[in-house]
Amino acid sequence: MKISVIIPAYNRVSTLARAIDSVLAQSYKASEIIVIDDGSSDATSEVAKVYEEVSLLRQNNMGVSTARNNGVMMASNEWIAFLDSDDTWHPKKLAFQVAHHKKNLDSMVSYTDEVWIRNGKEWPIPKKFQKPEKVLFEDSLDNCNIAPSSVLINKEYFERLGGFDERLEVCEDFDLWLRILKEDEIDFIPQKLVNKYGGADDQLSLKYKFLDRWHVISLFKHAENPLVREKILVMCAGLQKAALKYKDEKLLDECAVWKLRLSEYYE
Repeated sequence: MKISVIIPAYNRVSTLARAIDSVLAQSYKASEIIVIDDGSSDATSEVAKVYEEVSLLRQNNMGVSTARNNGVMMASNEWIAFLDSDDTWHPKKLAFQVAHHKKNLDSMVSYTDEVWIRNGKEWPIPKKFQKPEKVLFEDSLDNCNIAPSSVLINKEYFERLGGFDERLEVCEDFDLWLRILKEDEIDFIPQKLVNKYGGADDQLSLKYKFLDRWHVISLFKHAENPLVREKILVMCAGLQKAALKYKDEKLLDECAVWKLRLSEYYE
């Protein structure tokens, strides 16, 4: 199995080398490493250029979804592994996944367990974010706990899915995993093979105040499912309450539109 590693990066001069080094330290070597500099204003690209093993793609700032999709288009191998530029891999991460896919030839995508690190120490993962033995569509409607950095996916399969939705500024991974789980399975490898570092000020989950807004946009792709419609209603109620509190007229209008769209299913 030949693997291309896709690393999107935006102003990550302080962590990119650590991520790349963890790829180079793999016991099962990746055939290709592609760093996509998403319009950084710092020396992110200069860090990537230090490594002769790395191919660098520079683009205007268009977001992580576009960066990953462009990286996949550039990739020359049949399998894709994503790695966020502030995460790292255990040295046997790819080896475990390759062994799994060689035994399960019909499997098109897998993910692994992870370790959370904050201020240099391992943090306990809250129960709601712990990985189930089998991840199901219905259980993933609140938050699909699959870290992009843990995923290995067949390139042709990814392209058939349409890749990451470039309209989504955040929750683009939640959106893609739901689209897969609606029809297929994502195999779980229980070893803790990814280190996720928390607490940075530039993390997207900290940048956006109303993350459920993006969840709702993703969930509407599956609104024919009654369970999904119920979840949208619950999220809309929470967002509407938050919008009133923060006097966010745009979000209030969006909630009204979403409720109108839902009403069409009950006519």
